[in-house]
Amino acid sequence: MRFYPLIFAWLILSCQRVPYQIQSHYNENTNLVKPNYALKEYWAALPDQNDPADQVPLKSDFTDNQALAKVDVFFIHPTIYTQKPQGPSDWNADVNDADMNQKVDESTILNQASVFNGSCRVYAPRYRQAHYHAFVTKDLTDKVKSLDLAYSDVKASFEYYLQHYNQGRPIVIASHSQGTVHAKRLIKEFFDKKPLQKQLVVAYLVGIATQPNTFESIKACENGDQTGCFVSWNTYARDYYPSWYNEGLNTSVSTNPLTWKLDEEFAPRSLSKGGVGLKFTYIPEAVDAQNHAGMLWINKPYVKGRFLLNTKIWHRADYNLFYGNIRENVQNRVENYWRKK
Repeated sequence: MRFYPLIFAWLILSCQRVPYQIQSHYNENTNLVKPNYALKEYWAALPDQNDPADQVPLKSDFTDNQALAKVDVFFIHPTIYTQKPQGPSDWNADVNDADMNQKVDESTILNQASVFNGSCRVYAPRYRQAHYHAFVTKDLTDKVKSLDLAYSDVKASFEYYLQHYNQGRPIVIASHSQGTVHAKRLIKEFFDKKPLQKQLVVAYLVGIATQPNTFESIKACENGDQTGCFVSWNTYARDYYPSWYNEGLNTSVSTNPLTWKLDEEFAPRSLSKGGVGLKFTYIPEAVDAQNHAGMLWINKPYVKGRFLLNTKIWHRADYNLFYGNIRENVQNRVENYWRKK
């Protein structure tokens, strides 16, 4: 069978190998090194270091504007730790694992964090991310302990960022999947009904079901111009309902990233500003989109050989599919934030 280069890219992006299932219980007595955020090696992205968040897609006319940006983005990456554990801990990743850090950098930092470099200075901490198994285990104690450890790093990195990097600048919070679990907790602790809320431009809480009442005073954005609000979506093939649909996805906020609205009006591919594929290559008019009862439904992406695509869960491509629209929207909200000052 012949695979076209672009369709092969989308297949790789949208499919995962079966993650490893951890057999042991959480062990608090491990030798996992706690990251020291005063050291640049514990940041996957910083504005003044050369990292994948500085890149722009091939065949695009985007530019990295971090040197001129007046707003920061604090980006929390998703779960990359899915394989059989090899280090000192089963349940949380080792931030000194060079192979793991490379996987983080070449996947989420390149394909997701980079979308913000047109309008924001990009900060993305390395953290002792919970293993994928934490999200499927039936042992809630193991789950909570592993996620708590991961969040303790996210919190520590954000506190260091505030003290040493922010200098009162406006902030975008952005995340995906496990990162969104931590981002919601971070927003509750540092922004929601807190003085720092006035510095929040917008939060992109992508890849995890997020309820309309998640925060007390920070609401879902109703259009692409609002600031001080949050957007969220989870991408699936049209007419598909995952087995966990009724476990919160059915009542979650779904923002259409082609229109930035919460309604269920169909958005054609002509509204797409482009997506990116496996080799970080820009693809114009990549996809259409429509909100449906807590989900974002898409038809098959408009690439060569699209008839070969049978993907139902587009989780890994939540950012890739809408890369150009997200990039444009960040710029718009940043500009609107400054107009209100």
